[in-house]
Amino acid sequence: MSEIRLKIRFYGRVQGVGFRYRAKYMAQSLGLTGWVRNEWDGTVSMEVQGRGQLIDKLLAGLNQDRYIRIDEMDSEEIPLRQERGFSTR
Repeated sequence: MSEIRLKIRFYGRVQGVGFRYRAKYMAQSLGLTGWVRNEWDGTVSMEVQGRGQLIDKLLAGLNQDRYIRIDEMDSEEIPLRQERGFSTR
């Protein structure tokens, strides 16, 4: 399977609930690369790279957390990057 890179914006109860920590932990455990950060408007931005099936597992896992509530997501596919690991910004 080929890799993809997505730029995603999450809306809902996504700040102050451990979203970035959980995203980083899950992404690393799935072998995904990229980053996640809080935005000034209360949303969270993420760039994530890897196999589409693994990215879907990450998104499903984030949506199952009892404190996190994702109301909406905007995503677009962007060019792949050379990087190692997944970080918080």
